[in-house]
Amino acid sequence: MAKDDAKQAKGGTSPSEAEPLGLRWLDDVVAHDFDAALAYLSLKFDEKEAAAAVGRLRKAEVTRRRANDILRACSLVALPLDDPGVRRDLFNAVSGKRLSPVLVISTDNGGDIADGYHRVSLAYHLDPFGDVPLRIGAAPS
Repeated sequence: MAKDDAKQAKGGTSPSEAEPLGLRWLDDVVAHDFDAALAYLSLKFDEKEAAAAVGRLRKAEVTRRRANDILRACSLVALPLDDPGVRRDLFNAVSGKRLSPVLVISTDNGGDIADGYHRVSLAYHLDPFGDVPLRIGAAPS
């Protein structure tokens, strides 16, 4: 785990609590993931609305949902294993790094992955029914 990640997101699951096929998750979201979510959401909403949505994500509790359910709710298909971001997350997982929980905003039409699409895709390919930690926040109205 990178030095910054250790400072930003304390702890993680113990090896005995590892997910199927070796995926291990941090207990909480790494700080720079909120910045990435803001960058993405600012493409869909104005700056004020995007910032408010990220604020709600920051306050949300980490929960768990199945990888296939996250993708279905967000009307997304899993990115292929040869996608550069999925490959990077796979390499990190094989190297023993813990992955950051995903950030999802709920919308009137389901949901949207604000950050972590590659991680959900990797989890889906390894075990579509495996639990993925995430924070869920409401999108702007």
